[in-house]
Amino acid sequence: MYAVIKTGGKQYKVEEGDIIRVEKLPAQKGDTITFEDILFLGGDEYVLGVPKIEDAQVSAKVLRQMRDRKIIVFKMKRRKRYRKRQGHRQDLTEICITKIETGKGA
Repeated sequence: MYAVIKTGGKQYKVEEGDIIRVEKLPAQKGDTITFEDILFLGGDEYVLGVPKIEDAQVSAKVLRQMRDRKIIVFKMKRRKRYRKRQGHRQDLTEICITKIETGKGA
């Protein structure tokens, strides 16, 4: 069974045991968090949420808080001698999906 969850303005397809990196969540290492914005449940049969599935939730364990690799933002205007170079590192949370609960709807 798999689920499509929404967090940080993005959607992720997850199964039990998956390790994914999402935008930073307010949790410490070892904490258990639940996602309640479940958009889709799939497997033998599927359930589509309109816009989300009621009573379904996905539990995950926080493995670590980390930062992504640096990306370079470079702006330039030709013939104007304008060049600006800036770096950015995104804060991420690495989680492991522990349980997918379908609730009453599935």
